[in-house]
Amino acid sequence: MVRQRRMNAIDCYNRAISGQKVEESVWDFKMIPQKSAAFAKEHGVKAPRETIICDADMADRVYEAGKEMLIDMGFYVIDTHRVIKCTEDEIIDGLKHAPYELVLGCNRDRAVMRTRKIGGKNYEYRPVIEGGPTGAPVSEQWFLQIMTSYAQEGVTDTIVNGVLSTFQGWEVVPGSVYEVKAVKAEQQYIKLAAANAGRPGMAI
Repeated sequence: MVRQRRMNAIDCYNRAISGQKVEESVWDFKMIPQKSAAFAKEHGVKAPRETIICDADMADRVYEAGKEMLIDMGFYVIDTHRVIKCTEDEIIDGLKHAPYELVLGCNRDRAVMRTRKIGGKNYEYRPVIEGGPTGAPVSEQWFLQIMTSYAQEGVTDTIVNGVLSTFQGWEVVPGSVYEVKAVKAEQQYIKLAAANAGRPGMAI
């Protein structure tokens, strides 16, 4: 049997501009809640309140429900307001060829994010800890100090930065030149914060 060509970036782009058009609010507040509830009920997926750990049978049901929902719904592309649809073969192929580990940062400051398997010896690999305001607006006056405080925490492996609420006193308007300037400034501040904490190779 000849295996089909693997899905690539061009395939994703073409589907992102030609797929079914759906409003973001409809996708988020109508389609996703309805479909997730339906697939969860069909596969008997329940979230126990007393623990976050589930048995292997439940994990299998969650996987099957998620896979079938992905086949049915696809991925939503915010920029184009369209849906990328994938076949089951494409999904399985993507999972099969997904990397088992990802190196973040460099030199002595690097962190390695590894696959953690159900029932495996997960204690061998501690989870990667990401510190930061994670997209929340941060005062321009205190941005560097706040990023430095995250970088100097020993348990923090990588930085997930906040966003500047202003740039040189001007409001950062999405899609404007100030947004471009602010993003560049954020990266400079974060690199400086990591260096100030003695961790110049830390991933952002």
